[in-house]
Amino acid sequence: MMDADLASASLGIELVELGTGRAVCRMTVTGMMINGHALCHGGYVFLLADTAFACACNSHGPVTVAAGAEITFVSPAHEGDVLVAEAVERTRYGRNGIYDVTVRKPGGQVVAEFRGRGKSLRENDR
Repeated sequence: MMDADLASASLGIELVELGTGRAVCRMTVTGMMINGHALCHGGYVFLLADTAFACACNSHGPVTVAAGAEITFVSPAHEGDVLVAEAVERTRYGRNGIYDVTVRKPGGQVVAEFRGRGKSLRENDR
């Protein structure tokens, strides 16, 4: 999946760890990701968290997509920060799952908390 993910690749997002129901991704905040307040734009933080979520929920095999997600921004990130997003599966039921992702910057400070809901597709849903 990551090999075909041009959006994540274009931002330099790397898959660092992958296990069943969990994933860790990393991204360096570049100058192009900075908003008018000299902070990392929240959309990029969301995209990093969403990528880790996608890797974790697809680790079971069936194609799984986001059914919904929300994010809480806790602290700002700045140019040059290396952000790490750790996704952990909370539960799976039927074709659904809930995943929590914590995005941290160097030193472990939390930047954002993300919760994603995934749904595995049937062959005819694609």
